[in-house]
Amino acid sequence: MRPLTFRRFGALTLALGPLLAATACGQGGDGAATASVDIAPAAAAERLDGVCPSTVVVQLQWQPQSDMGALFEMLGPGYRVDSSDKSVTGPLVAGGRDTGVDLTLKAGGPAIGFQSVPSQMYADDSVDLGLVHSDQLIAASGTQRVVGVTPLLKYSPAMLMWNPEAHPGLSLDSLAGSGATVLVSKDQFYPDWLVAKGLVKKKQLDTGYDGNPARFVGDPEVVQQGFANSEPYTYEKETPAWGKKVGFQLLKDAGYDIYASNLTVRADRMEKLAPCLKKLVPIVQKAGADYIASPKATNGTIVDVVSQDSSYSPYSQGEADYSAAYLKDEGLIAEEADGSLGTYDMKRVDSFVDELAPVIREKGSAVPAGLKPGDVFTDVYTDHSVGIG
Repeated sequence: MRPLTFRRFGALTLALGPLLAATACGQGGDGAATASVDIAPAAAAERLDGVCPSTVVVQLQWQPQSDMGALFEMLGPGYRVDSSDKSVTGPLVAGGRDTGVDLTLKAGGPAIGFQSVPSQMYADDSVDLGLVHSDQLIAASGTQRVVGVTPLLKYSPAMLMWNPEAHPGLSLDSLAGSGATVLVSKDQFYPDWLVAKGLVKKKQLDTGYDGNPARFVGDPEVVQQGFANSEPYTYEKETPAWGKKVGFQLLKDAGYDIYASNLTVRADRMEKLAPCLKKLVPIVQKAGADYIASPKATNGTIVDVVSQDSSYSPYSQGEADYSAAYLKDEGLIAEEADGSLGTYDMKRVDSFVDELAPVIREKGSAVPAGLKPGDVFTDVYTDHSVGIG
């Protein structure tokens, strides 16, 4: 997950064996049209034609990767990668069956000039839905309000990492006392929260992170931002200049308790899209359950899609599989207390909105003073009977 940050630079090794098996699913070359593939039709309850746009367009936070697995689980065979549009389009499937509409997944980050997803949703009227982390969703609530309708991740894999030899026993609780430089990108909100909580001193922050591993590799004292479903694997397995384990801790363990990768809709379009969302959101939930139960094939699709666009950073089958396993094993994709997946615990939402709104407002975002959690999150479209088991 890399919203408003940069992926690592440098040569990485691509796992070609699984990739070759995956390419049978894709259709190389540019163009949005999908190949003609016979797919069994979905049941009437999951048919989206007539209630959803003929092509449901979703703006991603970054290039395709496994923490977006639920959406790629919904991308049927015959998909085509459009490298000029930085997108992939294919049949939108529910449990492998045709819903009657197509799905377009558009890359974010450098593909949209590093704009936030809410900004892009308001700039590009072709976008129906977007993936937005909860803190960014709060930040956009003033002038570009979007509403979360289902989270792909129960918790964020955002972390801080360090050289365990230089910082033995380091944790987020001891970070302020360590005096270590904390290297982050300037557009994140959690560094300000860490300062507000006294976990980091403001003078420790360095907002010059650009995704290049050279600073971390060359400076054993630096603590760096990252994502626990990615960098621990890529630094050990795919960054030869490092080639060993990193120490790290999830921000959620320090109390940064947000839902991540929320599927959102523009507030001014929610009423119009409500009939679509009522049928689509449970399909997304079920896709998330199917993905985390058996991610291998969908990870192969993600790796294949990335391989077809040379502007993307390489994404190996090894990283994708590590990521999916980490998200499941560490409970970042997990059921709520009632056994449902992809739903909101609105008491938890109330808590983090109340806590983060002042911090994000202080950073300069136009968060309305009277913002209510229900203004930016809703659980009305989710199906609480959907679970992993």
